[in-house]
Parts: sequence; C-alpha cells; structure tokens
Amino acid sequence: MQLQDILYSQGFGTRRVCAGLVQQGHVKIGNELVTDSALDVEPEGLRFEVDGVSWPYAERAYVMLHKPAGTECSQKPSTYPSIYTLLPGPLRQRPQKGPVQGVQAVGRLDQDTTGLLLLTDDGKFIHRMSSPKHHVPKVYEVVTKHPVEEKQVQRLLDGVVLDDDPKPVRAAACEASGEHALRLTLTEGKYHQVKRMIAAVGNRVEGLHRSRIGGLALPADLAPGQWKWLTEEDLALLRPQ
Repeated sequence: MQLQDILYSQGFGTRRVCAGLVQQGHVKIGNELVTDSALDVEPEGLRFEVDGVSWPYAERAYVMLHKPAGTECSQKPSTYPSIYTLLPGPLRQRPQKGPVQGVQAVGRLDQDTTGLLLLTDDGKFIHRMSSPKHHVPKVYEVVTKHPVEEKQVQRLLDGVVLDDDPKPVRAAACEASGEHALRLTLTEGKYHQVKRMIAAVGNRVEGLHRSRIGGLALPADLAPGQWKWLTEEDLALLRPQ
C-alpha cells in the first residue's frame, strides 16, 4: 500500500495533501525520514510519525474519551463545545462513505453528563453497542438531590413507566452507594433515561457520570477531556460473554 494512501486512510487529508506531507519531510517510519509518497509499505502493525507525533495504523479506529461536563456529543453543537474538538484532526477526518467523516460517538451523553464515551468509524460496532437487542450494560454513578430511599431503589429494579412509553423500564442493577448516591446499570438507552427514571421515583439527578460499558471501565488515570486508543483487550471486554 502506498504511503500516501496509508496517510489518507488514517485521516491526514486528501491524497494530494498526504503526498505533500511525505515529500516535504513531515513523515518518519521508525527513525527514518521518508520522502517517497509512493513507497509501498505493509500497513499491518505499522507505526509512523507525522511531525513528531507517533500514530499506529488502524484499519478501523476504536477510542475511548473521558467526556467532560459542558460538552455536546454533536458535530454541530447548539450551545456548548463539541466533544469532537477534543480529538486530533486525523480521528475527525478519517474518510468514510457518506457525508459525515471521522469517528462517531457510540450513543450520546447529555452536556452535563461526564464519563466513558466510545467513538469509532466502524458502523457495525456502533450498531452492536447501541442496539437494545444486545443488552450491553452501562453503569452510571448518580448523585441525587434528596437522600436515596430503599423503596426508590426497589422501584427502579421493578420498573418505572416513562411518559413516552407505557412499557415499564427496569434497571438491570441498582444500589445505593451513599446517602445521596446511586449506582445504576441500564441495558437500553432512551432520551434522558437516567434523569427521567430517577424523577419517576421522586428524586432528582444532581450529577451523572458513566463509569463502565460492558466489562470496560473508565481508567482512573484518564482525565476529563483525554482520549486513548482501545486495545484488543479493551475490545474483548465489550464483546458479549
């Protein structure tokens, strides 16, 4: 595969731009500066540098982001900054078929919700992780306005009716984690679901953080606004057991 095509596939611009990056001395493979944009390179296992930043070749990109408060999961945010501005250009520009380029969020978190967010350019992965048929558990740490009561926990486990759906919505797991705190596990995602479920049992969400998806937990050392590539071990934790 020609080096300019590899750079293009990884989101570094048009093929002409990518050829220029190579020819103008911006690209290294190993410690070697490469200036031949048509150089044939084996992409599998390749790491290269562009302007001193190391990148792995990835046929599909899978990353996690620690979403901070005050950001929107939208390419065209209405009020707050987009979470996509937290990602480097190559992840935002990876070529795809269709009008939207780059990695896409797997589901959305409200602007004031923090925590684990997955992004990818793999449409099948997005469908599998988002579809309620696959029952991927998502764990939320909830801070409540009023003290948590045992009967509220039980109602969340038994199921509550939301105003747009007569079918009860149940928590897969729920426990009080403090006087004003709940740990809530859901396997489906509806609009403002956690906030509406907590409101349905007579309480109110004051803070919301997603700490886990499937078997994958948000790393303690990944600060708000930071992102990282998912490893094969990470992806295995997201597959149905």
